[in-house]
Amino acid sequence: MGEETDARLEATILDLLSRRAPGATICPSDAARAVGPEDGWRDLMEPTRRAAQRLVDAGEVDVTQGGEVVDLATARGPVRIRRR
Repeated sequence: MGEETDARLEATILDLLSRRAPGATICPSDAARAVGPEDGWRDLMEPTRRAAQRLVDAGEVDVTQGGEVVDLATARGPVRIRRR
């Protein structure tokens, strides 16, 4: 996985969110499935979380758990991504 995949994941997260209503969320697996092969998208889950963190750092998105904004570095379990 390289810079090209990282850029595709970031762009895919933003694209998926742009297709949703304001305040709606996506699961990181939605982006991983869109970028990865049908049988290999799980390998993209950690890179997708890192892409989401870069977008958080850029002020583009928030990562939530149970509807509350969380720090992705310390969040355990399923998270969601939404536009900031």
